[in-house]
Amino acid sequence: MIKRIAQTAGFTGLLAALLLTLLQSLWVAPLILQAETYEQAPAATQAHEDVHEHAAGTAAHSHDAEAWAPEDGWQRVLSTTGGNLVVAVGFALMLAGLYTLRAPNRASQGLLWGLAGYATFCLAPTLGLPPELPGTAAADLAQRQIWWVSTAASTAAGIALIVFARNWLLKLLGVAILAVPHLIGAPQPQVHSMLAPQELETQFKIASQLTNAAFWLALGLISAWLFRRKSDDQYSA
Repeated sequence: MIKRIAQTAGFTGLLAALLLTLLQSLWVAPLILQAETYEQAPAATQAHEDVHEHAAGTAAHSHDAEAWAPEDGWQRVLSTTGGNLVVAVGFALMLAGLYTLRAPNRASQGLLWGLAGYATFCLAPTLGLPPELPGTAAADLAQRQIWWVSTAASTAAGIALIVFARNWLLKLLGVAILAVPHLIGAPQPQVHSMLAPQELETQFKIASQLTNAAFWLALGLISAWLFRRKSDDQYSA
């Protein structure tokens, strides 16, 4: 069983990560690169002002060394692929583990598991914390992380009760659990601001949602197909 879970997660994660990287490279990454030009413009202006201040004999400003970031091209693609692979294998391990509790009867049922994963880890959290382009104001990171984890956990519990519970009271409880984090509300910055145009922000949100939806559907479908195939091979052996 452990071998079947590991093999399913490994192959599924690899294929889903490659698909996600391809979609991000073609659709999401160009929007981020475009937004970075708006983010870098104020920095260039500040640097130009600093040069004039130094020339006038003013005190020098102290600037922290910039953290390393992958350059555009193969470094960025390779870094993105590595991160996507780790995430995809982790989610695939989760799905394969769940299949041991409730095995899919056919590969197409994996699409339903994929939709549940998308709703849990992407759709529900982004209702309060939508994906943001570089240069967008954001609330405190720790508060956002706590809200994200709480929302994902409540969404998973709510979906599980709605789908698997037989008692209607438990199903209603599942609906209530789904709504709790959104009634509380996600942490927001004191002032909403962004450097990129609103049109670019809208395009980025749509691209992120559709890209993640494709990733999760592929993750669910491939993992269910591989899990069933490994199961059939085990019984035939």
